[in-house]
Amino acid sequence: MSSLRSFLIVSLIAVSYLIFLRYQEHTAPKPPVVNPSAVAAAPGSVTPAPTPTLDGEVPTTSTALAPVAPTDMPSTSAVAESGQLLKARTDLLEITIDTLGGDVVSAKLLRYPVAPKKPKEPVEILKRTGDALYLAQSGFLNSATQPAPNHRTLWALDSERGGNLISTLQADQNELRIPLKWTDPSGLTVRKIYTLKRGSYEIAMSHEIENLSAAPVQLSEYRQLQRTPAPSSDHAFTSSERYSYVGAAVYSPEDKFQKIKFENMLDEPLNRSISGGWMAMMQHYFISAWIPPVDQANSYSSEEQSKDGPLRYLVRQVAPPITVAAGATSVLLSRLFVGPKLQDVLPEVAPGLEYTVDYGIFTLISKPLFYVMNLIHGALGNWGVAIVLITLLVKAAFFKLSEAQYKSSAKMRKLQPKIKALQEKHGEDRAKLNESMMELWKKEKVNPLGGCLPILVQIPIFMGLYWVLLESVEMRQAPFIFWIQDLSAKDPYFVLPVLNGLAMFATSKLTPMPVGMDPIQAKVMMYMPVMMSVMFAFFPAGLVLYWTVNSSLSLLQQWVITRRIDAMDSRDLAKI
Repeated sequence: MSSLRSFLIVSLIAVSYLIFLRYQEHTAPKPPVVNPSAVAAAPGSVTPAPTPTLDGEVPTTSTALAPVAPTDMPSTSAVAESGQLLKARTDLLEITIDTLGGDVVSAKLLRYPVAPKKPKEPVEILKRTGDALYLAQSGFLNSATQPAPNHRTLWALDSERGGNLISTLQADQNELRIPLKWTDPSGLTVRKIYTLKRGSYEIAMSHEIENLSAAPVQLSEYRQLQRTPAPSSDHAFTSSERYSYVGAAVYSPEDKFQKIKFENMLDEPLNRSISGGWMAMMQHYFISAWIPPVDQANSYSSEEQSKDGPLRYLVRQVAPPITVAAGATSVLLSRLFVGPKLQDVLPEVAPGLEYTVDYGIFTLISKPLFYVMNLIHGALGNWGVAIVLITLLVKAAFFKLSEAQYKSSAKMRKLQPKIKALQEKHGEDRAKLNESMMELWKKEKVNPLGGCLPILVQIPIFMGLYWVLLESVEMRQAPFIFWIQDLSAKDPYFVLPVLNGLAMFATSKLTPMPVGMDPIQAKVMMYMPVMMSVMFAFFPAGLVLYWTVNSSLSLLQQWVITRRIDAMDSRDLAKI
């Protein structure tokens, strides 16, 4: 088998796999249309909020493994019809909290625009607008004898603690606090305080429980993430990103990282107790995650909800109950992470959070590739240059294998006249021809399969880099040079695919088609560079950059080796 033939066939297999991923993207079921009126919120600092009618979204004892107090849903008449929208802005985040429920109903990532041409429009992860609902909620289970605030309760802005409708981090500040307050006539007061810090995507949340009643109270805190399926209008998902994993995940020290697909929540709901873990909602490039205290055993569950509202999915943590004595105060702490999957940040937020950067079966290849590329980027500040240099490093690492491949190819090229003579000599006697060719290859020390191994080795690297480009938020909208301003998107002018096609075409000229090849097969091989260029035109520019540089280096290496071997006589040829 010639070097060109093996190269094109194996390359076609790899690209076919990528095309299959694209096919899955376009044939996947479309997300159901969500009723905007069920989730819409008017854009103002003080605005009517939608009346919750989603019975069942507040947890009950049946959804928790830990023993908790009996619970009842508040009646519809007890649910407030409006709340205030409180806004807080740091250098990285802009969040909106609705006093109806005390939920985080919007989180915008200020350093991540939805598109390079819209630099002032940040990606919004948590949201409650249009056909999308994605909320971070928290509260307490309540009983008939002891009510407690949940995410359907009207909280008040705690002005005594310095609460403001709009808070912006000033140059001399390192944190913002958004305090809420709920008071029961019995004497129970609960304060929910969100704290945002400069340079962080973490939102600290504390529940301060002050019991001024005459009797002890028992409360159990819950935290949950609730969202509808990603709508087609969601700017966080471009057309090239929709086949990335979108769903829930949990982590435990014992079982590590576990995905919970939306479609499995109804038939295989999550129901387990975890200490030292976390839960998250994942999507391409971004996540939200509730992280409880490490020493707290929480009951984790998942649900699919559709009653009296849009289809939505929930993952939930329920903490064990605590008892607050009369006249005492207790504080419960947890953290909410809403942000990009930055691989140098996630491990510092919580153990195992880095697994949300999902490279799939190519993790063992993709992670080292990203590590090296990240080092190069740290030194040079350009991800495109990092891709070029990682290509050079990979090429250097497999130089000897490639050299053997091109030597084998050059030898086969030089032996073509002898092979043609054997074909003329033996005619239609295929058995005799094969026997004679085996003797010729053995005499000339030629391995006809010598060109396959280097290519087979490079394909996993190619696929590993593909997943690095697909899953690493660091590559999102990363510019290279001139016309390439987003390495994770296709080349807008198709320059790299054309250059890659030219390199492949030049390689075909250095490696003539084997004598006696079927005419149809020969035509397929001849047009393969064109076919590959067309297919590459729709892949991320960073991936095509890698393949173009690799093809060009391979062409140069093969040209040098072919010229050297063409100048040898038969005796010298047999020695190499």
